[in-house]
Amino acid sequence: MEKQSYLWEEAIPGGCHWSGLVRRGTVLRFTDLEGGANLSALFYNPEDRLERYNMPDTLKAQHTAFLTTGKVCYSDMGRVMCSIVEDSLGWHDTMCGVQDAAMSEARYGKAVFQTHQNRMHRNGKDGLLVELAKYGLGKRDLVANVNFFSKVTPDAEGVMNFVQNFSMAGAYVDVRFDMNTLLILSAAPHPLDPGTSYKPAAVKISARHAGLAAQDDLCRNSCAQNQRGFINTERYYL
Repeated sequence: MEKQSYLWEEAIPGGCHWSGLVRRGTVLRFTDLEGGANLSALFYNPEDRLERYNMPDTLKAQHTAFLTTGKVCYSDMGRVMCSIVEDSLGWHDTMCGVQDAAMSEARYGKAVFQTHQNRMHRNGKDGLLVELAKYGLGKRDLVANVNFFSKVTPDAEGVMNFVQNFSMAGAYVDVRFDMNTLLILSAAPHPLDPGTSYKPAAVKISARHAGLAAQDDLCRNSCAQNQRGFINTERYYL
């Protein structure tokens, strides 16, 4: 991995959550610090929060079921919100959603702040809702999310199987933001992770300026629909 010059870096402890405004032209590198991380992500247009990441359009436009280098995330207005420009893993889950409090308690047992304080069992859904509330958003604004660092594959009967030990310490994914984006993150466990001990891994965020997608950009040219999506995005900022 080449040495990068970063504007800032911050670690999200395992199970915790984070949010912020990311300007277009910024690349965030997400790094699994311990191995076994899961980073649930949601994307919103801060200028019009009714516009947000659309999982079905993202997948059907690019004829894929997962994200990796060259793939983009579409909004429900047909614009490219962000692009994966580098990826050490090759697969990031798009379909399985987040764990909620009931799922967390059934798998790990009950551990709440009143009794366990910072060792409480945090779940992805509540973490995302806490961050959404900071911007006037709530349950009705929860949509299908991306789960970075997690791989889930179907078997012959269509049952979804979580791939264990997929992401190792040091694994990373670089996400370039092609729109100004309100980014919502949770580092809580994946809903299909079969582990019975609550041990979510920490994730580091590293930000650098990369500029906008050029005409020969890999993500722009990975399919004809992406070319149209980038045109829609660029016209929005004229």
